[in-house]
Amino acid sequence: MEHSMREDCSLMQLAWTLIILGATIVLFVSNRFRSDLVSIFALLALMLTGILEPSEALAGFSNPVVIMFAGLFVVGAGIFQTGLARKAGDLLVRLSGESENRLLVMLMLIVASVGAFMSNTATIALMLPVVLSMAMSLKTSPAKYLIPLTYAANLSGTLTLIASPPNLIVSQALVDHGFKQLSFFQITPIGVACVLVGVAYMYLVRNILLPKGDAKTVLKRKKTPPHELLENYLLDEHLHCVRVPAGSPAAGKKLSEIKLPAKYQICVLQIERKTGEKRNLLPVTYREMAGPESVIMEDDIFYIQGDSGQVEKFVKDFQLEHLPERSEKEKLITKQMGVAEALLTPSSALIDKTIQDIRFREKYNLNIIGINRKGKYILAGMSSESLHLGDALLVQGAWENIEQLAKESSDVVIIGRPKEMASMAAASGKAPIAGAIMLLMVLLLIFEVFPAVLTVLICAVLMVLTGCVRNMEDAYSRINWESIVLMACMLPLATALEKSGGAEFITDAIISLFGSFGTTGILAGICLGVMIIGQFISNTATAVLFAPIALNAALSLGASPHTFMIAVAIAAAMSFSTPVASPTNVLVMTAGKYKFTDFIKVGVPLQIIMLILIVFLIPLIYPF
Repeated sequence: MEHSMREDCSLMQLAWTLIILGATIVLFVSNRFRSDLVSIFALLALMLTGILEPSEALAGFSNPVVIMFAGLFVVGAGIFQTGLARKAGDLLVRLSGESENRLLVMLMLIVASVGAFMSNTATIALMLPVVLSMAMSLKTSPAKYLIPLTYAANLSGTLTLIASPPNLIVSQALVDHGFKQLSFFQITPIGVACVLVGVAYMYLVRNILLPKGDAKTVLKRKKTPPHELLENYLLDEHLHCVRVPAGSPAAGKKLSEIKLPAKYQICVLQIERKTGEKRNLLPVTYREMAGPESVIMEDDIFYIQGDSGQVEKFVKDFQLEHLPERSEKEKLITKQMGVAEALLTPSSALIDKTIQDIRFREKYNLNIIGINRKGKYILAGMSSESLHLGDALLVQGAWENIEQLAKESSDVVIIGRPKEMASMAAASGKAPIAGAIMLLMVLLLIFEVFPAVLTVLICAVLMVLTGCVRNMEDAYSRINWESIVLMACMLPLATALEKSGGAEFITDAIISLFGSFGTTGILAGICLGVMIIGQFISNTATAVLFAPIALNAALSLGASPHTFMIAVAIAAAMSFSTPVASPTNVLVMTAGKYKFTDFIKVGVPLQIIMLILIVFLIPLIYPF
């Protein structure tokens, strides 16, 4: 009787697990809810039905894979913000010349190489504007390149352990069941073969299956990095650096008392000041926005905008010291302060008013240091200049004030995102440091000096400490929390499949269906299942679902678990046939004006080729 009750209970748990699994897949495919919300639904259902205890259900949030994945986002942000990744794009431009064929091949190889060490979504975000620019210069449609772009990014997930979440998931699953984790380059031989075959396939079918597209491009005002903005406005001729020596009549006075705008038509942008000297402390240099109430002190350094003659007059009148041969404009951009372009809106209340009238500094605590009027830059005599529709203002001040202006003002539109611009400005010139940290991470992972999660966290912290990532707030903002929650909530589903017998049930079904073809046939069946399901749900969720199934299949057949788990990881990267199969596919779909059928037409043949390739190669390189 008791045995019968236990059996009934087990069957009930199995039934509920399969129902929850089926409902989860349907919700993923329907795309009516965010993927992280669907995963939370599944997690709650597993707890409410009693399949998992709360401690089991929430264990995913402390899983090393989840923590490591979050750290990789921070490392990737450092690589991106310092411009290290963009150098790959520059290399593409130099090597491709004007050859469309060479561009296609170089594009896919470079994207795959970059994607081996950072998120494929970030890689696409980086390369998308490069490709659009190249297509425009070649007078061809970007549709010829964007599907190959996303396919290369997806294939990059097969090159290293950290290139894709499925790799980390299957590696951790091996560790959890008492097996050795995957090494950093263990899947690389298969990955290299997949990338080369993918490049060859796209090269051969580019003119047959890829849509011709429309070569017309709509030009939009582009986001310009802060340092380039300063160069565009030719500020070097109108920026000056002066020091307040001991005995200067200016010392001890407020800026408002000197009346610089009225008397000299010049403006103090920043004050560089040392503090701590009189308290026997190590002097600390800091910069602050100059305001009417700022009190001038001896040894202050002023960054002044205005006509050279007027500045010299100010220097002479107040016995100041003009500091020549300095890169003043570089000093305007720091972690805390920067510049941005603000475009006047058609309904702006600033139109037809002068800079003096709008009291911009008092209202927003920002300086207007230049006006771009149809490509003509106005840098002197701005206080009496009336603003026109279409004017762009170069504003300078604290990044948080620029961000506040972007959020609150309906009079202007900030070109670009101040937070991103601040991050890139702060990380400027630190590409070698980011490269060294990435190299350190790779070496530590290869030689397994520390556990993988510890290595990634160390390198993520180094990115922040060295300024490659601006600060912790910036680091947190770079983490894709939707992906983190999705992974943390889906991992317990694998536990539920094992605990309820669901993994064994699905494994038996696959063995009975493909068993007549031997171990290779069963491997092919698992890969086919991963590829089909992976076209409708995320590769992370797919890997979580199939990892226990593949492991059970390997153990029941007496085969190597590593062989079957590598097959799951590789197959999960083959997200080619639908736009929803991968976030990168969604990104290029709009830019390339693709239809759903374009992905099916190009992706399905590639899926078949890749299935044959990996089923042949994996047992050859990793014997059963």
